[in-house]
Amino acid sequence: MTTMLEVAKRAGVSKATVSRVLSGNGYVSQETKERVFKAIEESGYRPNLLARNLATKRTQTLGLVVTNTLYHGVYFSELLFHAARMTEERGRQLILADGKHSAEEEREAIQYLLDMRCDAIIIYPRFLSVDELDELIHKHEQPVMVLNRRLRKNSSHCVWSDHIASSQAAVAQLIARGHREIAFITGSLDSPTGIERLSGYKAALAQHNIPLRESLIVEGKWSPASGAAGVATLLARGERFSALVASNDDMAIGAIKQLHDSGLALPQAVSVIGFDDVAIAPYIVPALSSVRVPVTEMIKETINRLIFMLDGGDFTFRQTFAGELMLRDSVTDGPHA
Repeated sequence: MTTMLEVAKRAGVSKATVSRVLSGNGYVSQETKERVFKAIEESGYRPNLLARNLATKRTQTLGLVVTNTLYHGVYFSELLFHAARMTEERGRQLILADGKHSAEEEREAIQYLLDMRCDAIIIYPRFLSVDELDELIHKHEQPVMVLNRRLRKNSSHCVWSDHIASSQAAVAQLIARGHREIAFITGSLDSPTGIERLSGYKAALAQHNIPLRESLIVEGKWSPASGAAGVATLLARGERFSALVASNDDMAIGAIKQLHDSGLALPQAVSVIGFDDVAIAPYIVPALSSVRVPVTEMIKETINRLIFMLDGGDFTFRQTFAGELMLRDSVTDGPHA
């Protein structure tokens, strides 16, 4: 079995230099790092991770808690992809823990990552309340960042997007283009994001003095099938609407299919807007207008903050990431334009 000393001899450096390269502590020139990594690759050396972790008190891992009910769909595939890629770029390993179906199971997933000695933890919560998340941050020594939830007491430990403002702006755009009868397919109403996007829809109507019609609101479950079912429910009720907003792109795509199957031309009969601006949105027919949530930028900010905290830094500010409406072929002027 190859030893660290043999790697050092092959790279022409000291054993201490190899140790610094592996631990990430102390300055080592890029040229020297490359020689060490080349020697490791050629020799087949595998460091004793347990010994290294005990010596450095670091595991070079970041934990991520995501509830499994959120895995389904393009948005979370994108989120996990960027989290894994950016963690790798920082020389660390990402460990995913399943928050399952309750606040208690989310807590258990967080504790699992703490027991695994992850250097820091990212939480994408579904069930834990803001107060519970604030308490968790105070309770544990490891840095914790909360994604997609606004905290009251630890504003520098959260990265979030203002879903209310984004939804309100999207609906206001439809109103500005002459739409007054605007249907809305919610996300799951046990989801903070779903509740906030519905609140933005209602706020836009109130802002423009348009009466709220509860019959134009149907609950979805984030899936294409629930988007299609939502449209079927609206049509079965005999509702008339010239525009429809769905709380994510998956439901918007299902809604478009159901509108087409019902003989309603898009966007002439009904304009449609979704949320998340998934990669396929520009390529469906008609190209889907969608509110872009800056997932990549949010993940990057989250990981950068955690690394900064691990290096002894501290944040005293908060940052909100605004959504941006990407208008495409699925929206046209309404009857009141």
